[in-house]
Amino acid sequence: MAETKKLPNIYVCFPGGKHKVLTMSYDDGKEEDRRLVSIFNQYGIKGTFHVNAGLCLAGDPKRIPLSEYKELYQGHEVSAHTYTHPTIARCPLDQVVAQVMEDRKVLEEAVGYPIRGMSYPNGSYSKEIVDILPALGIKYARTVQSTMSFGMPENFLTWGATCHHNRNLLELGQQFVDLFKTQYLYMMYVWGHSYEFGLQNNWELMEDFCKLVGGRDDIWYATNIEIVDYMEDAKRLQYTAAGDKVYNPNFQSVWISVNNEIREIPGGQMVTLF
Repeated sequence: MAETKKLPNIYVCFPGGKHKVLTMSYDDGKEEDRRLVSIFNQYGIKGTFHVNAGLCLAGDPKRIPLSEYKELYQGHEVSAHTYTHPTIARCPLDQVVAQVMEDRKVLEEAVGYPIRGMSYPNGSYSKEIVDILPALGIKYARTVQSTMSFGMPENFLTWGATCHHNRNLLELGQQFVDLFKTQYLYMMYVWGHSYEFGLQNNWELMEDFCKLVGGRDDIWYATNIEIVDYMEDAKRLQYTAAGDKVYNPNFQSVWISVNNEIREIPGGQMVTLF
């Protein structure tokens, strides 16, 4: 009788071998972002800030000026939200293209790096818009749907968050902290508008949440685009048929679990797993 071969159990991990990731997503670039960024920085949490360059240039005093973006959002991500925030599912497709590209151009001039993600203004999108976004340089787009769960998205171009911050934030945060099964990848994704904290006088909600989830060894704190880029890098790993070796063609390291042992696969290297 032929000997039964043992195959390794290989899982993709987040950086450092972690199995949980937290990301925050805030729209419109209003002045309250300053306080929100300060809270994130205090607890080591990263956010993605989706902004409308056209409305900013129009001189709205409640919006943070473009000249502050590079310094204020350092360590976080600036992302597109269309140039003037129309309900784009009702717009001609060529105008959707113009809205996305003009927003990208102005924001890139302000922050000095490529803008590769967005959130849908008013949560509005269509299949035609989703299909055209890759040609516009957009790698992900967030909706306003809440999953109330911690799974990874099937399609980053229709990316639903776990919750809006006004919907069971602390309860879901505690559930996320308590997750322990390392055979899964878990993501908590929170979205909202920073000005809502002022309107509802509940800044303590975000303070309490960040205190709960921040500074933990088993959580990766990432921006939206960092998650997208890392998962794409992980998919590009090249394994032998036997699963005993893996080559990483990327620049950055990718972490995997091999029979419950965490292994870092450095960029540009072939690694023998067993």
